[in-house]
Amino acid sequence: MSSGDALIQDFVAGRYRAIETGLPVQCPIRAIVTAPSLAGREAELLRGIGLAKNGSGGTIGVVSDENTRDVLGDRVERALPGCRSVVLDHPHADEATAADLRERTRHCDALVAVGSGTLNDLCKHVTHGDGRPCAVFATAASMNGYVTGTASITRGDFKHSLPSHAPRGVFLDLQVLAAAPPRLTRAGLGDALCRGTAQIDWLLSHLLLDTAYAESPFAMQRVDEPKLLAAAPRLLDGDLAAMATLVHVLTLGGLGVVVTGTSHSGSMGEHGISHYIDMFARPHPGSLHGAQVGVATLTMARLQAQLLAEEAPPVLRASRIDDAALAERYGAQAAACRKALLAKALTGERLAAANARLAESWADWRHRLAALAIPVDRLEAALLSIDAARTGADLGLEPAAYRAAVAHAHEIRDRFGFLDLAAHAGRLEAFAAGEG
Repeated sequence: MSSGDALIQDFVAGRYRAIETGLPVQCPIRAIVTAPSLAGREAELLRGIGLAKNGSGGTIGVVSDENTRDVLGDRVERALPGCRSVVLDHPHADEATAADLRERTRHCDALVAVGSGTLNDLCKHVTHGDGRPCAVFATAASMNGYVTGTASITRGDFKHSLPSHAPRGVFLDLQVLAAAPPRLTRAGLGDALCRGTAQIDWLLSHLLLDTAYAESPFAMQRVDEPKLLAAAPRLLDGDLAAMATLVHVLTLGGLGVVVTGTSHSGSMGEHGISHYIDMFARPHPGSLHGAQVGVATLTMARLQAQLLAEEAPPVLRASRIDDAALAERYGAQAAACRKALLAKALTGERLAAANARLAESWADWRHRLAALAIPVDRLEAALLSIDAARTGADLGLEPAAYRAAVAHAHEIRDRFGFLDLAAHAGRLEAFAAGEG
């Protein structure tokens, strides 16, 4: 058993102790099973978490889409006689699709998602709303959200990370994952590489603004992250050991959210850029979330390295909210963006206190934060090794569209990080002009 898998099993068993408290973390997930193959074990695995009795699927709804049913959904359905097959047609993780799924599965006592991000989020969201359990058989190592208790759901044009519940069981068949389309694996690598940029952003917010912060989510990934960087070139070769390493890093990243109850440990400036693309890039380039996060992670790593290389502390200006500009950029979403900006605004005494802290502590902070980074060239080499996206153009975006995402992503969330630091120091616009 690898170090990553051992830690995951300790977590599920309730043996993992958070650094912050020294107390065991209660895990709502009953099983996380990763194996070279799970063929023939589907009913057994679901019985083990209380979703199937005596080999019968009963009122289990098996939810797949037009692609994942052929990949794995049909196999799961055949293992569960009497289950209800629900095949969604090109689903989106939005409220309309969730309402349709809720209606189509209202007579099911539990749902089993067969897919990755969209299907997992939909099943978590729907079952959380009415108290039913769910589980997931993964079809791609494309993101880190399999184990989290949140769901990314779009309402209108705005993407929300909504409280949800984690699946009872997460089942990862490495042969299935290794056979997934390469673009999905590339996206998974992109999503897995953001530990450094997210940690630096979150710790900055803690040091500057006293935001709550936790070390545990990052310590959990410390051993396996270097292994992933080394294994990246083998991810598209059918190498199950390399795929297992990616799965472990993604899973541990997701379990960090379970530890803290917030997604800050894996979703800061780099995810803000991705969310901006998803919500406001028109036309949307069709790029996957993880691919966007990989590109945005390189951007954030460059911005953080640039500012942390400077010995003089940044001097922050007062927040200025331009309502006319927000209305022009975001239309009906302008009010939500204004609320996010107000929540982290630096004015008056709060601004003075932030500048005083920077003046007093920047020399120590810059070294402490820089020590957490993965060097940009290492991140880029890992992505390049499997021909993953590294620029906005690789995502299918015009340079101006990607630059807009970098320049304005800080306006759509209330999380303070290096995008905000650069904006308040009058540096973000010039930095964004060089990206794309």
